[in-house]
Amino acid sequence: MFDIAFWGYLLASLAYVLFGLYLGLGWRGGRPGGALILATAASAVWAAVCALQALVSSAWIEHLARLLDILRSTTWFGFVLVLLEPLYRERVRSFLWFGVVVVAVALFAVIFDALPVYSGHSPASIVLGSFLAMSVYGLVLVEQLYRGLPIGSRWGLKPLCLALAAGYIFELYFFADGFLFVRADPDVWAVRGIVFATVIPLIAISAARSPSWTLRIAVSREVIFHSTALAISGLYLLLIAAAGYYVRYVGGSWGRALQLTLLFGGLLLFGVLFFSGTQRAKLRVFLNKHLFPYRYDYRVEWQRFTQALSSAGDTLDLGQSVIKALADQVESSGGVLWLRNDEGQFRMHARLNHPASEAVEDAKSGLCRFLDEREWVINLEEFRGTTDHYDGLKLPHWLSTLPDAWLVVPLKSSGNLIGFVVLNTPRTAFEVNWEVLDLLKSAQRQAASYLAQMLAAEALLESRKFDSFNRMSAFVVHDLKNLVAQLSLMLKNAERHRNNPAFQDDMIETVVHVEARMRTLMKQLQEKTSADPRKPVDLIGMIERIAMGKRHQLPRVDVVQPPGTPLLVNAHSERLERIIGHVVQNALDACNGDGKVEVRVERLADESGAVVVEDSGKGMSETFMRDRLFKPFQTDKINGMGIGVFETQQYLKELGGSIRYESEVGRGTRASILLPLVGEAGCEEQALDIKEIQ
Repeated sequence: MFDIAFWGYLLASLAYVLFGLYLGLGWRGGRPGGALILATAASAVWAAVCALQALVSSAWIEHLARLLDILRSTTWFGFVLVLLEPLYRERVRSFLWFGVVVVAVALFAVIFDALPVYSGHSPASIVLGSFLAMSVYGLVLVEQLYRGLPIGSRWGLKPLCLALAAGYIFELYFFADGFLFVRADPDVWAVRGIVFATVIPLIAISAARSPSWTLRIAVSREVIFHSTALAISGLYLLLIAAAGYYVRYVGGSWGRALQLTLLFGGLLLFGVLFFSGTQRAKLRVFLNKHLFPYRYDYRVEWQRFTQALSSAGDTLDLGQSVIKALADQVESSGGVLWLRNDEGQFRMHARLNHPASEAVEDAKSGLCRFLDEREWVINLEEFRGTTDHYDGLKLPHWLSTLPDAWLVVPLKSSGNLIGFVVLNTPRTAFEVNWEVLDLLKSAQRQAASYLAQMLAAEALLESRKFDSFNRMSAFVVHDLKNLVAQLSLMLKNAERHRNNPAFQDDMIETVVHVEARMRTLMKQLQEKTSADPRKPVDLIGMIERIAMGKRHQLPRVDVVQPPGTPLLVNAHSERLERIIGHVVQNALDACNGDGKVEVRVERLADESGAVVVEDSGKGMSETFMRDRLFKPFQTDKINGMGIGVFETQQYLKELGGSIRYESEVGRGTRASILLPLVGEAGCEEQALDIKEIQ
């Protein structure tokens, strides 16, 4: 038993030390708080000396432990008297003098027994009797404290009174037994440390409930919940073990089999209860109701709520996260979220632990107008009992028949109703009071802001998709315009050259090219992307094809190409040919059938390629080039669309290139297209491919 005594008292000493440090850090100078810290410190020292007494058998340590026991009791008496002073200002002096007498008698008895002359000769009943008197005095003080408290204030000090009364009753039994048998029971003495350590949580709860003590402390709801759950689990497992041992003991030949069956069933039931959300909800509601002044720890609740919304996307989408965050605050298992669409109707957007619903609610209905104007949380259980509280509100039929529907929580953002959540019935009995309603109203505003941002982001994304599609459509229409112009030119010459076999062959070739190009444009519109992937493209070969395609127009396009290996760029072949062809076509249009157009391909010193298109046409003003040239839908052509140069610039940026214009009115224009070239390995590989084709 001395091992149990040592560890029990050591645990009590450490517990009181930690509790005292926590109180000291939160003390703000109040008398009750200071008295409690003093009593805690005395208890820690007493428990440490008792642990030493259990470890080392010594008479002087035993006498020291008794003196410290008197000191511990005196400090706790002083703490209770401080609490009694506001209640019994006239009678507290009588309590004080009576306590002084009791403590003085106990102190005299211990000192008398410790003197060498009387050691071993004075009867032990004197010491034990004096301690018995202190236990009775302590119980009287606690009884007076609890009786003197107003009924409305007992809630705060009830845990303290329970803790002190339990300790004094244990002391009363211990010292009464010792007084009767003239010796202290070693087994009871061994567990005193554990007994006094177990009452610390109750004292802490009262300290947290009593701000007048000026102790800034808080009892963690999570710690209380998990500690209580752990204690209940341990007690349950002990009962299962005891029942299994009893079954094995009386079960005869079937004893071991019955024991294993019972243990398995017990552990299975434990697992069911441990993972049951309903049982956890019942325990949490019970603890919040009986141990704390408010149902919620708002700091923890707000952190959990914010975390639930900000972590949407891991396992739940934002709509489901909103449902879960609201449901967890009222011990609900889930629900359904309705959001407003562009047609002014509320449709189901998300659900959690609830069947799907096809119900549609119009924004002008009585329910939606009530939620928008009042912003009330509708308790359907209360509504079924009486509708007077809701000013004659009529619920839609689908909501009245919705399974497990309990609370209707509106979601308002920027003064507009964007949706509402219907929560399932709670896992356990749950009172919806003012505190719950206020928390739900605050939480729904934050949830609504998240949902409003989500809806705005979706609308912006959809708008950008349409913008991208419209931009691509504009580019395609621009290309179609050029193709139509090419066909028009061919038809214009057909009357004069219809009997010319060379013209007929050229016409067929042109029609085939236009048909293939139109198919490519249609494919781009359908797939909303470029039709061909990037690959090495020979600039020289591309320029020659462009010049060949313009051979029927005037003036003739002259091509100047450098000697040596091909110049390769990594690009979409069709798109690059289209934008360079657009620059060449602009040069031809500027000349108006007369003048000169030259296309020159160069390899620059920085291993980049340049396509220079130079004409002797009408040119452009500096103001036009600065303010209008690179902006979409800006053109000086009668039939132009003003997006060709814009598309050219955008695509060259994608490739890592650029385009520069130099022009003067009446003297022509020079357009320089700069493109990064593919490395030597790519050049050699492409050159081999060209050679094989030839």
